[in-house]
Amino acid sequence: MNAFYEFIVRIFMFRIFIFIVILFCDFSCSAQGEKAIIKKIQPAAACFEDYLYLLKGKKVGLLVNHSSLVERTHLLDTLLSQGIRVTRIFAPEHGFRGKHDAGESVKSEVDLQTGISIVSLYGDHKKPTKEQLEDLDVVVFDIQDVGVRFYTYISSMHYMMEACAETSTKMLVLDRPNPNGDYFDGPILKPAFRSFVGMHPIPVVHGLTVGELALMINGEGWLAEAQRCPLEVIKVKNWKHSLPYVLPLKPSPNLPNNRAIRLYPSLCFFEATKVSVGRGTYFPFQVIGYPDSAAGDFIFMPQSIVGMAKNPPQRGKKCFGIDLRQGDLAHRFTLSYFISFYKQFGQDDGFGLNDRWFNLLAGDDQLLKDIQAGLSEDAIRIKWKPALQKYAKLREKYLLYPMAE
Repeated sequence: MNAFYEFIVRIFMFRIFIFIVILFCDFSCSAQGEKAIIKKIQPAAACFEDYLYLLKGKKVGLLVNHSSLVERTHLLDTLLSQGIRVTRIFAPEHGFRGKHDAGESVKSEVDLQTGISIVSLYGDHKKPTKEQLEDLDVVVFDIQDVGVRFYTYISSMHYMMEACAETSTKMLVLDRPNPNGDYFDGPILKPAFRSFVGMHPIPVVHGLTVGELALMINGEGWLAEAQRCPLEVIKVKNWKHSLPYVLPLKPSPNLPNNRAIRLYPSLCFFEATKVSVGRGTYFPFQVIGYPDSAAGDFIFMPQSIVGMAKNPPQRGKKCFGIDLRQGDLAHRFTLSYFISFYKQFGQDDGFGLNDRWFNLLAGDDQLLKDIQAGLSEDAIRIKWKPALQKYAKLREKYLLYPMAE
């Protein structure tokens, strides 16, 4: 009998072993499959066959920055190597090389590597002049966006579209995936609160690529005097809105990774206060801190960092708060962090709430009133629902990529 039971146990153990092997193989194949899908994603700039013929023999301007890469080579160098005649570069906030601090004025200059003039669109003026476009046949926009209304690259795109509409200059948008493109959320901007950190009646997280948004801007008549830009969008290959996309480099100095990018929409409202969201550290937009030990157990001290934050909030002060560098990366927009800190410290002199700046970020003045009145996030969201339902229908008209399989 012992031999019989030993035989049965061996068979049972062998079956468990086979099951584990099969399970491991399935998981391994699935992981490899996911990696294969991600590797196949091609930003439009890499799809030469779709747009190079449109640039051959033309005088080309580029609205680009450090994120405008084809693999590891800048789009400017790539086009020049293909014999494309690039005659002018336009640079948005943070500059052509992406090294300027947030809000820092960017000067026009000459690219030392190519000798091509660089026109700043974040200095004396944010819209190109007619003279800067009159000798161009086409302007190419290729910048990595993060899908948030107050991220100013899309404002630069808007002004370039407007300038191209006024001069009948063709504009070519080389599209890129949106790392926050799997959803949309937040209050819709009202016209009275239009500014460079919010130019369109879209939610805080708009759920569009720059190409889709450009089509919406044109299609809805949002350019000055409802002009239409001679626009063409080159699509990303092998991407859909539900597919995660890890950026190959940080799109601006203080968004160093995808966690910061996912948290950015929720934490940016603190920029209208003196609460630190990690500027002046090497983990910006991944922590929240305030110089009061009641704010939390996590401790950090913002400092001046060249190329990231020259004079960050609470510089040189010990901040207490929360560390958001762990947990699920599928983070979505929430008011919970701001509401919590406002309830605890909003009446302190050191909180430093700038109502006007907050309202420009929010796109209306109702959100701040609701927070100050003590409304819960759920109660506030109920107010957004009708406008977001209307936006959902508008968004569907301009989607170039499926939401899911």
